[in-house]
Parts: sequence; structure tokens; C-alpha cells
Amino acid sequence: MTSANGSLPHLIDQTCLTDAGLETWLIFQKGIELREFAAFELLQDPEGRSLLDAYFNPFLAMAARQNKGLVLETPTWRASPDWGETLGYTKKQIFDINREAVKYLDTLRRNFPHSGPVFVSGNLGPRGDGYDAGTIMSVAEAQDYHALQVDGLTHGRSDLISALTMTNVPEAIGIVRAAGEADIPCVVSFTLETDGRLPSGQGLRDAIEEMDSNVASRPAYYMINCAHPDHFQHVLEAGAEWTDRIKGLRANASRMSHAELDAAEELDDGDPLELGGLYRQLGTVLSDLRIIGGCCGTDHRHVEHMCAAMR
Repeated sequence: MTSANGSLPHLIDQTCLTDAGLETWLIFQKGIELREFAAFELLQDPEGRSLLDAYFNPFLAMAARQNKGLVLETPTWRASPDWGETLGYTKKQIFDINREAVKYLDTLRRNFPHSGPVFVSGNLGPRGDGYDAGTIMSVAEAQDYHALQVDGLTHGRSDLISALTMTNVPEAIGIVRAAGEADIPCVVSFTLETDGRLPSGQGLRDAIEEMDSNVASRPAYYMINCAHPDHFQHVLEAGAEWTDRIKGLRANASRMSHAELDAAEELDDGDPLELGGLYRQLGTVLSDLRIIGGCCGTDHRHVEHMCAAMR
């Protein structure tokens, strides 16, 4: 498959698939114990990379079969300074891990026999818990904190940065500004509670409009991830300018709340066929939904059904 050649996923003529719930796939389906949900540790040995190959290669094959673009997210959601320190890594090691994660996915796409566009997205998560806004940083603090990871991903030559599972606006703005300093496009994906609001309590519309009100904090586009469609469909407004800024969706398979998912000892993988149908419904509201994939509890089956439903 080919590299992105300077474009972005929402600007090409094809819908883009993306991947699914990597960490839940590893934990519940492969029996891997991930320290602090940190999939990036698998990059450090051949056995771990083989597991990642087994996860990512079917998405490359799926995109080729369906004649779709593809956005591959680096397994670096936890590869930021605080989480790295908790796991025993220095800042220099975290920088190198992010850079190498991009190179790993770039090698996968270059070795796959298909001519479709594949984007390597540098994936970063929140400083704290992805299910709890916790202590909210200032914009300047967030920019300073996330700059190390952004720089590592940029040095690896990722096509874009994707900030996934964002719980609050100041942190998201800080990430966008760090990406701006690194001269790389940035995507912001908010996670939502069962009432359709950010974990910080802010409404989705207010969050997007607040970020878009300042050109320095406008991401390339927005996404929603780590929430079931039933949790947020009611807050979307068909035809509204803010809704049209949402170009991507990575929903959970489960209708459980974040608190319930956090406590779950077994995987709730929902109904892949039903989830595909819900994506089709969302496509009537999200008029420019261009990137489709999954989050917690989803795997290749769910994305296949999403693709079929959105065809």
C-alpha cells in the first residue's frame, strides 16, 4: 500500500477504514497482560511485534478488498511521559518508542501488496485516565506535557497526529498547539459519557465550537471514540456546522458506561451486525463521515460490518 503523499484522510476520494480496540483485543482475545494498558511495550521484541502484525495486517487486507483508504494508529496511546515513568521508561526512551512505532507501521504498509492510500497516524491519549477528566491542565501545561510525544511521532514521520479519548478541551487545545509547533496536522477525538457529554461535563457542541473559535486550536477534523452510538446520537444535529466537523467515528461495541467497562472482567463485544447498522444511521446525521473504525471491545468483525453497512 502507498503512503499518504501529504494528503489527509478526510480529503481523499475514498472512505477510510481505521482499526479497532487493540488493547481489548490483546487482553481479552489473546490473553496478553498489558501493563497500564500500554500496547507499545509489544514493539520491543519479535513475539510482541508478531502479535501486532496479526492485529494490523487484517485491516490492511480489508482495506484492499473493499477499495478503501486506511488509517493505521500507532500503538502509543499510553506512550507519554507520565505513563512511561510509571512503567520505568525515561523521557528519551519514550521519544524513541514513539518514533519507532511510526516506522513499524510504515514498514507494514510499504510491504503490503496494494496501491490504496494508507495513513500512519501518531496516536496519543490523555495524560490521565481516559474515562475521567481528573485534574484539568491549563492549555500551556498540556502543550508542554504532550510536546515530547508529538515530537517523537513527528520525527518518525507520521502523516498526522490523532489525540484519542480526549476528556476535556484545554488538554485537546494544548495537543493541537504542540502539533502546530511541530508542523504536523492534528485530529482530536473526544470520548463521551452515556449522556453524550465529555467526562469534564462539557457538551460536545460547546467543546467543538470552543476549539474552533481560535484558529490556533482548530484541528484538521474531529472524531468520537470510546462511546457507544446510543450514548451520543441524540446530541448530534444534522446539518449543523459543528456536526459537519466530525469526520471520524470509533465507537465501543458495548453499551456499558465507562465505569462499568473499567470494572468488567469479561469482554462485552456487543453485536457486530447491529453496530454496523448503527453506523449507517449515524451516517445520515454525520454528513461527511469519512473515517470509520472501532474502539473498546471491537475487532476486525465489527469493522467489516461497519464497512458493509456504510457501502
